[in-house]
Amino acid sequence: MMKGANVPVPASMVRIELGWRAGPGVPDADASALLLVGGKVRSESDFVFYNQPAHPSGAVRYEGKQQGPSVLDTLSVNLARVEPQIETIVLAASTSGGTFRQFQGLYVRVLDAATGAEVARFDSADAGSETAFVLGELYRRQGAWKFRAVGQGYDSGLAGLATDFGISVDDAPAPTQQYAPPQQPYAPPQQPFTPPPAPQQYAPPPPQQQQFAPPPPPQQYAPPPQQYAPPPVSLTKISLTKEAPTVSLTKSGVTGGTMRFNLNWGTSRGTGLFGRKRNDLDLDLCCFYELVNGAIGSVRALDRRFGDLNNPPFIRLDQDDRTGSSATGENIDINLDFTRFFRRILVFTSIYEGARDFRGVHATATLYPLNSPPIEMTLDGCTNDSRDAVLAVIENINGELVVRRECTFIRPPAGQPGAGIAEIVRLYNWNFDIRAGRGKD
Repeated sequence: MMKGANVPVPASMVRIELGWRAGPGVPDADASALLLVGGKVRSESDFVFYNQPAHPSGAVRYEGKQQGPSVLDTLSVNLARVEPQIETIVLAASTSGGTFRQFQGLYVRVLDAATGAEVARFDSADAGSETAFVLGELYRRQGAWKFRAVGQGYDSGLAGLATDFGISVDDAPAPTQQYAPPQQPYAPPQQPFTPPPAPQQYAPPPPQQQQFAPPPPPQQYAPPPQQYAPPPVSLTKISLTKEAPTVSLTKSGVTGGTMRFNLNWGTSRGTGLFGRKRNDLDLDLCCFYELVNGAIGSVRALDRRFGDLNNPPFIRLDQDDRTGSSATGENIDINLDFTRFFRRILVFTSIYEGARDFRGVHATATLYPLNSPPIEMTLDGCTNDSRDAVLAVIENINGELVVRRECTFIRPPAGQPGAGIAEIVRLYNWNFDIRAGRGKD
């Protein structure tokens, strides 16, 4: 398509792919969507991107990224669920590590989600110093949807683009708080640990607020002089890599609440992509935990151990995505109100069925702490027969909660193809016997 051209979009469910060729010196980019009424968003919830991956209506979702020789970032749009007042859905891209002049083969395309057929494609070949780009838009015309190729750039990045469409954004974030190990190794206490008395030991800490008092009589109530303004949306995220594998949740200001650990995946074999997974690939998101009182265990669907958020182990598996059809993948929730009871948590993933090993599988793990930027890490590049992989270790080190990226494929011992999880136990010194799971059915 040429810039400014438009085509009808007959499908009610579409997948939007932002793609480019990977290579040395090529920065990363992120797809986003803005739902507009009269050229502006109604509120921050009309902005869908990596920090806010789903619109409240469920019509637009940010699905995630697939790494490889070509990089794909994906959005899904259910046009039948778009609210009637929404006139336009802007499809944009942004980069924080360079400019779009450094990209090769940058394009956006619209696919029929049911058949995979291409509805529209726009290749952007004239990018310069821009750090954000509106590549295209879906818009209503006489009751039907169309796609228009736009190709409008911004030098002010995602913040400038968001502001242009009516969004108030945070100021530049403070530098990421990397974990700095203590100068001397941690020595456990000499006295044996005595667990706190039960059951009060697991009661959440009492609120610091004063007891609620009823408001004055209605005739004394005076409304505030200014209308409430929601807090600005945060555009930041933290990427853990081999070079920078750790982040301190404590130093980043995470003090409690439920933290979600999400796993989303796709495969380069067949037609599998993020947001369009192979229906026969079943990955399990699992964890081992150790509490400060010495209790150890696992949370995993294979043992039908889904955990508990408000009682030990304060960890819960949200669901078991048996077919790979869930747009949100699999999730483990961790209740950080009970941080003082955690010693360490090891999060891993295993292939249950649908693939012989991790070769060709691309996965993205993202942690969503409360009131903090998402923490993202990528798992791909498997070159052996591993069916299990350790994603991350979350550790309480002298009161400081630290996330360490692992993203390590675990090969089973020779002659024991089903012993990958037992090998994780051995390599990470978990000190318990892992037995064959009872199955999921």
